[in-house]
Amino acid sequence: MKKPDRTAAGDAFALFSISVIRLASHLTAAGDALAKPAGQTSARWQVLAAASHASMPVAEIGRVLGLARQGVQRIADVLETEGLVRYEDNPAHQRAKLLVLTEAGQAVLHDIQTRQAAWADALGAEIGPDDLEATTAVLTRILDGLVKTKR
Repeated sequence: MKKPDRTAAGDAFALFSISVIRLASHLTAAGDALAKPAGQTSARWQVLAAASHASMPVAEIGRVLGLARQGVQRIADVLETEGLVRYEDNPAHQRAKLLVLTEAGQAVLHDIQTRQAAWADALGAEIGPDDLEATTAVLTRILDGLVKTKR
């Protein structure tokens, strides 16, 4: 069967998409390696970091991270069992508790962020801030376009 014809722009976007998928895989592996000495994974790290920015319900963390609420809930429950987060009453919603970092959670997150800073500094210097800023601007435009087409 013949592949569907695409425009040059469509071919470029398809190649870009494959590159981003490969990049995401490598970033997840790097995140796992950075989080492992603290006994965490990149997924747990994401939830800890989201909770550190503001006390939010699990569903909101899922929306911010682009993840399913159920998956975030499972991670949050494990983090609570480990004493890294706790649930607090939410004045805006009786059933949707807020996820809050404990002191132990803040320490674990700081440990991971310290390793990540050195890693990001080295890779950022290798690639260069100008290229990274330009790439981020393009990624933001693509994300905005994808969000618009999703509605």
